[in-house]
Amino acid sequence: MTAPSTPRLSCDSKLSAAPAQTSLEEGVDFYLDGPYMVFTEAYHLRRGKCCNSGCRHCPFQKNEDGK
Repeated sequence: MTAPSTPRLSCDSKLSAAPAQTSLEEGVDFYLDGPYMVFTEAYHLRRGKCCNSGCRHCPFQKNEDGK
């Protein structure tokens, strides 16, 4: 008995299987503060994890006591 073979993906298949990139909407995902693009809490929640950059509206930041 032989093990079933797994189908190989071509480069084109991998590209088409990737999720589509969504564009950012000003006022929903970010706003401009002088020269800075500031991401909103809604954007961060959709992103799903903290990037550890000290973002102004990060909902994932730990409290001062580390919790």
